[in-house]
Amino acid sequence: MPPKKNPADSTGSSGNKKRKEPPQSSSSNQKGPDKGRDFKRVKINDARSILKQSSDAALKNGELDVQSFLKSREFEIKALQNGIKKSKGGRTTRAFQQVPRDMRRRTASHNVKRVPKRLQKRAAKEMKDDKTPTVDPSKRKPRTSRGRLRAETARRLGMLAAKKKTMKVKSGDKVSGIETRPARPKIRKNKLNEPPKPKSKFRKRQIHKTWLPTHMWHAKRARMTEPKNPLWRFSIPLTSTEKSYRPTHRAGGARGAVAWDMSYMSTIQLEGPTTSLEKLLKAMGVTEQWLWEEKGTKWRHGKRTWSGWLSRNITDKPILIGPSSIFWCPTDQQSGGEPANETKKPPSFQVFVRIHPSAFLETWAEMLRLSKLQRPAIHIEDLRFEIGSIDITGPGSTETLLGILHPYHQSEDNMEQHAKTFRSLAGVTNPGSLPSNSLLAFSIMDPRLRYPPRPVKMPNTSDEEANFALFDMLSAWPADSSTGSPALFDRDTRFKATRLPAQKSLNRRKALSQPGDYPSIQATDFPIPIMLLTSRPAATSAQGTWTLLAPWKCILPIWYGLVHYPLSSGGNPRFGGLQELRQIHFEQGVPWFPVDFPGTKSGFFWETEERVKRKKEWEKRPKGKRVEWDSLDLGGGRKGEIGQGWACDFERVLGVSSLSDSGKSVDTSQDIQKTPESPPKEAELPIEHVPKNIFSSLLSSSKLELPSPSAVATVRIILTSRGIASPCARIYRLPQSKSSQDSSMTRSNTQATTREQWLSLLPSTSNSKPLPNPNSKAARNLGRLPLSAPLPQRVRLLAQSLLQQPPLPYPANKEEGDGNPLVPDEEDLIGFATTGEFNLAEGKGVAVGTVFLSKIIEGFRRDGMKGGKDGRLCIVRNAGEKIGRLARWEVV
Repeated sequence: MPPKKNPADSTGSSGNKKRKEPPQSSSSNQKGPDKGRDFKRVKINDARSILKQSSDAALKNGELDVQSFLKSREFEIKALQNGIKKSKGGRTTRAFQQVPRDMRRRTASHNVKRVPKRLQKRAAKEMKDDKTPTVDPSKRKPRTSRGRLRAETARRLGMLAAKKKTMKVKSGDKVSGIETRPARPKIRKNKLNEPPKPKSKFRKRQIHKTWLPTHMWHAKRARMTEPKNPLWRFSIPLTSTEKSYRPTHRAGGARGAVAWDMSYMSTIQLEGPTTSLEKLLKAMGVTEQWLWEEKGTKWRHGKRTWSGWLSRNITDKPILIGPSSIFWCPTDQQSGGEPANETKKPPSFQVFVRIHPSAFLETWAEMLRLSKLQRPAIHIEDLRFEIGSIDITGPGSTETLLGILHPYHQSEDNMEQHAKTFRSLAGVTNPGSLPSNSLLAFSIMDPRLRYPPRPVKMPNTSDEEANFALFDMLSAWPADSSTGSPALFDRDTRFKATRLPAQKSLNRRKALSQPGDYPSIQATDFPIPIMLLTSRPAATSAQGTWTLLAPWKCILPIWYGLVHYPLSSGGNPRFGGLQELRQIHFEQGVPWFPVDFPGTKSGFFWETEERVKRKKEWEKRPKGKRVEWDSLDLGGGRKGEIGQGWACDFERVLGVSSLSDSGKSVDTSQDIQKTPESPPKEAELPIEHVPKNIFSSLLSSSKLELPSPSAVATVRIILTSRGIASPCARIYRLPQSKSSQDSSMTRSNTQATTREQWLSLLPSTSNSKPLPNPNSKAARNLGRLPLSAPLPQRVRLLAQSLLQQPPLPYPANKEEGDGNPLVPDEEDLIGFATTGEFNLAEGKGVAVGTVFLSKIIEGFRRDGMKGGKDGRLCIVRNAGEKIGRLARWEVV
């Protein structure tokens, strides 16, 4: 037998174990007095116990010593506060549990660098005491052949860099430590510009796409687009990694603010005489006559913005491109006609056109063609990577901007008038309350000089004088009496603003300033030109939106201050991605471009891409867990889904072949390197979008002229009862009435649904008769139970009231459609839903869809009515389902 080990030796060898021993019962004496569960229980009990002092010492000879009594009460209050703190942190034994909940991960990382700096030392000590195995990144060996190859390449590059450095030191190069500033980027006229050259370590990641200025910030907090599948050649945040649907709804309408980095929006600059600019803009669809008359003077002077649709003419037929915003460079005087002296060169003016990136190439090609036809000539510049933007909405949006945007001035007397107007907006909770399409242009200082931002002193909401002064200022709007700063239109000013000082120099200046004071402005602090645009949705009660325009490289410092501003309502402004942007538009009743406009080139390309994604998801599912479109029972002997179940099949309604099946492509936003001066012959879209004003005038006319079969319009659909409408849902018009069906011979013997059956599902309106007077005879005949009625009688009468209506048959009769009317036939299909879900703002199911105008006008003619209440009723059926729901549509 082997000799027994000495207990002392075993004790000493236990210190070399990789892990600690598991906790044992409190009765064991193997651990010290400060270990085990007893110690934890004592620690918890100590944290929950509150010390107190007896008040007997304050009584001396029957008299109360007030000073001693107050000291004992002070001691007890401090003990209570200390106990609350101890009890809160009594069970947090690890440094990772001290991190706020929104910063925690599902599984705690063993890397101490992932916790805040104030807890890193504690986390390292805990891991050392606990002997938690850690991995040193510098000593970790790669597991794959590709990883080994990358590690070997990195090692060789490091050796080469060290060799070059030693050679420079030996050669005695005196200028080796001097670094020059990058040259001013060249902006070519009438040609597309390239994105900014990224750093060498990030260059390979931006071969096929461009990062937004805040990409590094968003990549840690949001789900981004796939690296090899960018969206509009940008890496764009899609949604937050946290649950954000309800918080976004609250922050966007009730309390807080939501911000987006919208630097992917494209900006085009037009420069030329007024007459040439007017001709070009009119050819692009800016045809409102009031814009070029006295009523549009503020717009032409750079004090207002214009928002509307751009279009291009093909064989004298306007084709819509997409929504845009147009504003002029602020000027003191601007003549709308020809110059007085024809011998001199006419003055040149500048115009900014902001367009969605999916429609940028289409807009650029048309503007480039029209600019070459103008005399005098017009020069256009691509400013996509020169100007960035941030959108912010919500009740706290104005407060946030006031807290981070500080006007650039040496004294209060030198402050610009637009800056003074902006500083007087404290108390505004809705940007939509400002004058419509208002604009503010001024310069601000570097936001990092005022970081971290401090709360802005807001006026009291119950102060009537302050509220009246604010309303008076908004109605007068003093910014119209002055001219804003045109610095954002100047290329040199934009370049100087991007030459921001290093963060280390700012930290040194902050350290030299007095406690609580900000560092003063120096000559090296160049002003940052910005423009603030306001927009309001169609609904009067919805929140407006601020749009901040600034140089591309100045967006990141502004963004850091914006997301860290402490709101007076609590918390910080939230950030959003594309999904949050669609949600806010959906709740405000505004269609979102390009998803809800499949009649445009950009919208139809989005729809074709979504078809491919939905089809792949459908094919991934097992056959037993996916919808079989061919075997779908629609009732009345009808089998199979109408068209492709994963698509808004507009081609099926028109009876043409699908573009996706024919292999034609309509993508116009991916290839930006090719100059579209001679574009190839593009595929013709099966549908064309009709704007809201033409659709409304068509419905209100008495002739009810039949439009083109391919004309479509966007509508908003509100369900009258329960249920929601999902994307790709089928939209039907109401079928014929019973008398019309009896007069016309049906081609099949299937049970047809009638208009009266669907109208019977309309809920009763709230404008019903009021309740009768309690003392009247009608009220006495209501059969109210007396107060002295026994419980069995109450139960019996309650059961009788519940069973008054005949019960539904069980099991349900399949021929009757489970008690619901059958959906109409394919001839009554008028469109498809592009967006649909439960609307938190209205508390019911809402959808946005696209309908054919010819189908709607045919229904009005058939039923002999105009676009009244009954004429705007429709039936919505989700793809893959047989039950239809009654809804009402309205023009948007």
